[in-house]
Amino acid sequence: MLKVKNKVFFWSPEKGLSLFLDPSGYTSGVSSIGEKGSNGLTLDENGSLILCQHGDRRVAKLTSWSFLQPHYETLVDQFEGKRFNSPNDLVFSKNGTLFFTDPPYGLNQQDQDPDKELTYNGVYKLTPNGSLTLITNKLERPNGIGLSLDEKTLYVANSYAVNPIILAVNLTSVPYQSRIFFDGSELLKDRDGLFDGLKVHSSGMIFATGPGGVLIIDPEGKHLGTILLQNATANCAFDLKEDYLYMTSDSVLARIKLK
Repeated sequence: MLKVKNKVFFWSPEKGLSLFLDPSGYTSGVSSIGEKGSNGLTLDENGSLILCQHGDRRVAKLTSWSFLQPHYETLVDQFEGKRFNSPNDLVFSKNGTLFFTDPPYGLNQQDQDPDKELTYNGVYKLTPNGSLTLITNKLERPNGIGLSLDEKTLYVANSYAVNPIILAVNLTSVPYQSRIFFDGSELLKDRDGLFDGLKVHSSGMIFATGPGGVLIIDPEGKHLGTILLQNATANCAFDLKEDYLYMTSDSVLARIKLK
């Protein structure tokens, strides 16, 4: 079994699995560390890797890499002078605006941790000019995040058993208005797994990890079906051509061919 904490791995059909980044999310002397590695990953318009770093409590960019010695640049690490909890997932809009979630999983005692500086767990918007806005602080555990095709709606998964929902935020009005896009309470009665990562397909369908596996939900919030899996599923992503859906759990990377 590989020791995978605080690392990023690279996989390809030709070469299989290899270590890519070490460390990936904890590179400094933060005093209160829960889940210390990186979480959500994405690429910016220039192809640079952007990481949600739990241990360093920031969103960062990989600036150089050689012989497993990564160097990172902080993009954002605080709001109104207070450090983030532990940024978790992120998505770019077409104009380079970055949306990300900030639950407390990187802190040992989560909401009760003495090093938690913000009193809430937020969802944020970072514009290319560096302006940072709080979109909502009403979710207990904001996690996976995605944009609708027209970029007017932001989807946010709430990984919380008492309130297992996907929130839809209207980005066209300020202050932002939100509604429950999908409620997983009934599914959670018979299936294991909370909402975690999500991705929006080019058809507009939302693929969301949650109770039982990966849920497929149409833009109106109708549950079309679930890819049922044996393990609680954390994240999912498409390849560039959307031929495959890739899925991760604690110890498994899997993929399924899409029609």
